[in-house]
Amino acid sequence: MWGLITVLVDSLIPRLREIFELSYFESGLVQFAFFIAYGLVSIPAGKLLHRIGYKKGIIVGLITMGVGCMLFYPAAAYRLFGLFMGGYFMLAAGMTILQVAANPYVTVLGSPTKAASRLNLAQAFNSLGTTIAPALGAVLILSDQILNTEEIDKLSEAARETYLLAEAAAVQKPFVLLALCILVLALIINYVTLPTIMTKNSQGSYKEALKNKKLAYGALAIFVYVGAEVTIGSYLVNYFLSMDLHESIMSNSLMSDWVSTIQGADTSSLDAKGIVGTFVVFYWSGAMIGRFIGAYLSKRMSPSLLLGIFASLAISMIIISMFSLGLVAMFSILAVGLFNSIMFPTIFSIAIEDLDELKAEGSGILCTAIAGGAFIPPLYGLLTDQTGFKFAFILVLFCYTYILTYGGLHWKKRI
Repeated sequence: MWGLITVLVDSLIPRLREIFELSYFESGLVQFAFFIAYGLVSIPAGKLLHRIGYKKGIIVGLITMGVGCMLFYPAAAYRLFGLFMGGYFMLAAGMTILQVAANPYVTVLGSPTKAASRLNLAQAFNSLGTTIAPALGAVLILSDQILNTEEIDKLSEAARETYLLAEAAAVQKPFVLLALCILVLALIINYVTLPTIMTKNSQGSYKEALKNKKLAYGALAIFVYVGAEVTIGSYLVNYFLSMDLHESIMSNSLMSDWVSTIQGADTSSLDAKGIVGTFVVFYWSGAMIGRFIGAYLSKRMSPSLLLGIFASLAISMIIISMFSLGLVAMFSILAVGLFNSIMFPTIFSIAIEDLDELKAEGSGILCTAIAGGAFIPPLYGLLTDQTGFKFAFILVLFCYTYILTYGGLHWKKRI
């Protein structure tokens, strides 16, 4: 559910950009509203969990997510961009509470030496949601033609009303359905017995936790990782459109058949966004496959060495995409998803491995760092507005270079 919702947000960005005629920087603010919640809510979420426990915290988080999804209904009906941002923030606030609870919970349910493997395995199922989401987004959100304000003004009153209703429905239906699913899940969790791993009297100091270098450097690694991953995922559709890749795709019979299968429609009637949007699934499915692989590899080799190898390969794929065109540029940047796969769970498990009773506080700090997804995408969008997509990838390269450095320092036991 987390993965599905997080990536479904990406499908809305190119649509909202046209509906509200936003610049790339302004459309990046969609992710800002979503991920800034992690920066603002993670520490309070840790304190909340100490007061009410994990089970009630999970239920509160799910209900908050459901309400956030429901806000999309009036936001779409009245075309209120600010209300969309409020819905995103509330949705992410609920997800933050769940993240703060679930990640340390997984790491302590077994041997400490296998913590990275368990967290990779758990997050592989998160990636199942991120794999499904782009296909759903392409079909439900990106498949029809969007008109700008000038084109809408030229429509008759009846045609304009019909168009606006259709626009609202394209956003309302998937998110209302998600809200109902989330609320049902909260009801189910209410009847599930969860083991207790933290008592109300176990709360420690965040300041004390930050004295641990692995945690402090790991928080920055999480910040740049999430920022880089979300940046690439958010701008893939626009990046592909900037290279007119829909024409290359449709001229290839195998790829056009793939688009037709995913969209369930005659490809001749599809919008360019819908065509290229179907290939975003490879970015997120790569993350899912990589995490299953990572769960196996991290049992047999140093997690920090594995992190360094995957960061190096991600850097290589970005450079290839920067200096190439067409399908080579497309598939190389999509391949970054495979090498992203093990980064979050591996960084997380390394960062909290020595915290003992401070794991809850460490988790709150690391989840706060997920706010990197709020700051790096709009900065990348600003660079894109000024220099174009390919040059702006330099920002993302800096992010992965730091992750490579973090893995290397831990592997050499310097932190």
